[in-house]
Amino acid sequence: MDSLTRHTDYGAIGLNEADVDANPMTQFATWLHAAEEAEIFEPNAMVISTVDADGSPTSRTVLLKGLDESGFEFVTNYESTKGRALLADPRVALLFPWYALKRQVMITGTATPTDDPTSDAYFARRPQGAQLAAWASDQSEPIARREILDERMAVLEQQYPEGTEVPRPEKWGGFRVVPTRIEFWQGRSKRFHDRLRFSAQPDGSWLCERLQP
Repeated sequence: MDSLTRHTDYGAIGLNEADVDANPMTQFATWLHAAEEAEIFEPNAMVISTVDADGSPTSRTVLLKGLDESGFEFVTNYESTKGRALLADPRVALLFPWYALKRQVMITGTATPTDDPTSDAYFARRPQGAQLAAWASDQSEPIARREILDERMAVLEQQYPEGTEVPRPEKWGGFRVVPTRIEFWQGRSKRFHDRLRFSAQPDGSWLCERLQP
């Protein structure tokens, strides 16, 4: 397989301390906007890693749905693998892999469920088909055949015709991730990359450190 031996030069664009905002949340918003402007596919897609009850790590891709000065928000089924994991152990890692820009952002922090009004608002923003899917799927649970899911969806589509308000399932809602560390990674030539890590301080400020590649 050629991909296993190929070496791509990441270029000479660097990441300097003087060029990033002192607030990493502001800097993240700047990079997210750049990813949107570059028409990256699903620029808000992030890999989220959790720890299962047996101590095993699990990763999957979800979409960032909310962002402000204090954290990152996404939605899920609370009874899914990641939902159960986070309710038992709130430690979490997020990764935004913007490969086309030769950038990554790596985040560690803690996750807590959002309040009901916030979860309701996120659910109301979903297309109706996605709302019905949240009802039809017992996320992460085994199922014998795809046809069973399709049958559930067909019943729900009859129950809630297009334009009908669909209530939010109790098992579905948001999580807010409050970061403790945020690392910005910029690819460089010779695999001599730039890495700037921000660490939350007790007084609410952020410490920025350069890491070796």
